[in-house]
Amino acid sequence: MKGPRGNTRRRSGSSPRGARRPSGARLRVGQGFDAHRLVAGRPLLLGGIEVPHGRGLEGHSDGDCVLHALCDALLGAVGEGDMGRHFPSRDPRWRGVDSRVFVEEVRRLVAAARFRLVNLDVTIIAQEPVLAPQLEPMRAAIATLLDAEAGRVSVKAKSTDHLGALGRGEGIAALATVLVEKEPT
Repeated sequence: MKGPRGNTRRRSGSSPRGARRPSGARLRVGQGFDAHRLVAGRPLLLGGIEVPHGRGLEGHSDGDCVLHALCDALLGAVGEGDMGRHFPSRDPRWRGVDSRVFVEEVRRLVAAARFRLVNLDVTIIAQEPVLAPQLEPMRAAIATLLDAEAGRVSVKAKSTDHLGALGRGEGIAALATVLVEKEPT
């Protein structure tokens, strides 16, 4: 395209002549979300650890919404859909399964696609229990599950200040964002 004074300009995002465009993005972002109701008679599992509390999360598996959000974020980043595609709740073999099993399988899918974790950021939304004492153990457990340095994993907790169902302590939700990088060939 001709610019001022007859200079040739490239359009934004175009490649110079002779340059090859990469066939796929080297860096990819994925996001995940999950929420479950708190119920009596179940242990509370979050981020791969048991958290002391009088109620646990209802779910087809163990209900660990942190690991479920993490799995969805990783699967999305590498174009593999979500947990429902790989671990459908209608399949009885996933009933009561430890969510760490899901993370292991998703980690294998990510590696098979030749991606590696750059970083992970998780936010847990809960009015109760107070999660501050559990955040570092969750971070360590998640880093171990992902075979990643702890510095690549962030886990934080927020409350809704009594707003809505989560604020009334009816459940817990988690958001996860991951950045993955394509392994060099």
